[in-house]
Amino acid sequence: MTEVSILLFRACLALLAMPIYLLSFLGIWEPFCKKVFFPFFLEKLSAVHNRKTLRQKQELFHNLPEFAGPSGELKLLEIGTGCGANFQFYPPGCKVTCTDINPHFQKGLSRSMSQNQHLHYERFLVAAAEDLSQVPSGSVDAVVCTLVLCSVKDVNRALKEAQRVLRPGGAFYFLDHVAADHSSWKYFWQQICYPTWKLVFAGCCLTRETWKSLEQANFSELKLQHISVPLPWTPIKPHIIGYAVK
Repeated sequence: MTEVSILLFRACLALLAMPIYLLSFLGIWEPFCKKVFFPFFLEKLSAVHNRKTLRQKQELFHNLPEFAGPSGELKLLEIGTGCGANFQFYPPGCKVTCTDINPHFQKGLSRSMSQNQHLHYERFLVAAAEDLSQVPSGSVDAVVCTLVLCSVKDVNRALKEAQRVLRPGGAFYFLDHVAADHSSWKYFWQQICYPTWKLVFAGCCLTRETWKSLEQANFSELKLQHISVPLPWTPIKPHIIGYAVK
C-alpha cells in the first residue's frame, strides 16, 4: 500500500513539474539549469542554509588551524565550492583552492571572495569530486565538502579522491543532507520527491545514506553527528556533520 501511495504522489508531483520534464525531454533543461537556474538557486539556498547552521558550522570549522602543515600554513581544498558559502568560516591566511564541476558560479563566487579577503585564493579548478587529478596527492592539509556528496555520481570514489589529495594526518570536513529514518514520514516524503527533486536540482539525491560510506572509508578517525536543520517545507532536514582524519 505504501509503495502504491508513493507512486501515486510521485505521479502527481511529476504532473505539477511537467514543463520541466518536457524541457528535459527536449534537451533544454539541463544546460539552462547548469548555467542559470542552479547557480541562482544555490546562492539563495546557501544564504538560508548558513543562517540555519551558523552555530554548527562555527563548531565544525573551529579546529581547522590544528591541521596546518609544518610551515604553519593551512592549505585547504574545497570540493564543490559553488558560490563560496563556507569562506567566512575559514581561518585568516588560509590558502584555498576551489573546485566545482559547474563553471558557472563566477558571479556569486566573486562576491564571496570580495567579502572574505582574510583568505588567500590559490586557483579555481573545474573538476568533479570523483576526479581531482589536477591536484597532487598528499598536497593539502584539509578538504571541505558541504552539500556536495548528495549530488556526486559515486560517493565512494569521491571520498577516495579526498583521501588521496590529503596529506597524512589531514582532515576531511563534511556537512550534507541525508536520508531520514526509514520508518519516518520524512523518509516517505523523500521517496515521493526523489525523482522530480533530482531532475530539478542538478542530480541531488534525497535518500543517500552517506554516513555509511564515510564509516566504510579508510579514515583513521571519524567524528560524525546526525542533526536536523530547520528548513521548513523541504525534504532535506536530516543532515550529517563532522570531520574525518586521514
